[in-house]
Amino acid sequence: MSKVEEFLSPAEEKEIISAIRVAEKNTSGEIRVHIEASSQKDHYERALEVFHLLKMDNTKDANAVLIYVAVNDKKFVIYGDKGINEVVPKNFWNTTKDIIQQNFKQGNFKQGIVDGILKAGEELQAHFPWQIDDENELSNEISK
Repeated sequence: MSKVEEFLSPAEEKEIISAIRVAEKNTSGEIRVHIEASSQKDHYERALEVFHLLKMDNTKDANAVLIYVAVNDKKFVIYGDKGINEVVPKNFWNTTKDIIQQNFKQGNFKQGIVDGILKAGEELQAHFPWQIDDENELSNEISK
């Protein structure tokens, strides 16, 4: 079994998917999580590549967020689409990053991702509140 498969149990993955659903209830923003073993590329560049591979750049309001985790490298990236970055302050993702980082340092990987998702949803709600015509544009499943 690979490090990626061991990183989260099936029950923990379900909790993460549930957190995505909760976070997206109050925002038109879309949140996805991608986990892989490592990257030969710069982690930010790899997160951007995964963002495009998952077609996250095709949302109506360009307001998708990817939480990318490279398990073996012990790195993660929060990547927000241009619709978000055009309207939020430069340090917008710092609180989300800090929550994830604090949990990861203690070995609480699932909780770090769940708390990061919920914080991202909270932050997005202020700029991209849920609208009556919103639809879930992206899968809530964890990609690997």
